[in-house]
Amino acid sequence: MKKILVPVDFSQHSDYALEVAAGIAKKHNAEIIAVHMMGLNDAIITRDESKETMEAMFYMRLAEKRFAEFLDKDYLEGIKVTDAVHNYKIFSELNDVALDFKADLIVMGSHGSSGLKEVFVGSNTEKVVRTSEIPVLVIKHRHENFNPELGVFACDFLENSIGSYKRAQKMFDALGINMQMLYVNLAGDFRSTREIEKRILNFLKSAGEPNPLESLNKVIQYNEYSVEAGIFGFSQVSSADIIALPTQGRQGLAHFFSGSIGEDVVNHSDLPVLTFKV
Repeated sequence: MKKILVPVDFSQHSDYALEVAAGIAKKHNAEIIAVHMMGLNDAIITRDESKETMEAMFYMRLAEKRFAEFLDKDYLEGIKVTDAVHNYKIFSELNDVALDFKADLIVMGSHGSSGLKEVFVGSNTEKVVRTSEIPVLVIKHRHENFNPELGVFACDFLENSIGSYKRAQKMFDALGINMQMLYVNLAGDFRSTREIEKRILNFLKSAGEPNPLESLNKVIQYNEYSVEAGIFGFSQVSSADIIALPTQGRQGLAHFFSGSIGEDVVNHSDLPVLTFKV
């Protein structure tokens, strides 16, 4: 891991994300790219009138000044930090910024106190998660010593999730996290143990696992009424430190994160969430 991108809006949650990114960067001798998205009106940027030009310059210099103050953190000592100010108005464009910088990971702070709808539906975080081709680590609380040991990778074990599974394996290995694979067996779409095992075994074989039968025995089947309840319920009983899952744009987020049960569970969860786009 060489570069970690952190979107910054100068909030407390940006600070949480930056501190986590710093901890990862120190372990991997990585660089942090801190990006602020200004979102200025096009009229201010494109007009030739001196008043609008001066206004644009004022906001740019103000952002740069705030950046300097915001990045004056003890936990960043010894880390190469590059700050960048962009005028993207929609956070989905952060993917382009990450690709331009060749980032390996996006670490992003997000509010969790007002529920899942705030975290993953219609918010900037959801837009980044939905569109990012790069893994996104969502941080909702402060982690002074970010050192997750056990991570739950929740998956439907269908063929289109193989790429996400491989990327998750690679990221877990890089971060030193033990992966616990999870399949949620839904009451409304119930499958027998044999059916589930057959699906998972085919998935593992297609993913190129050297010992698919051995890996199959490590997959937990968890029965619940919704995927959300299964993911967060199992994560709680297993004392997981982080949750990882594939996302498929809007459809994928809706599949994993819709429903009142899921909102209630994640609303009380302190766990970071790591996403991998299918």
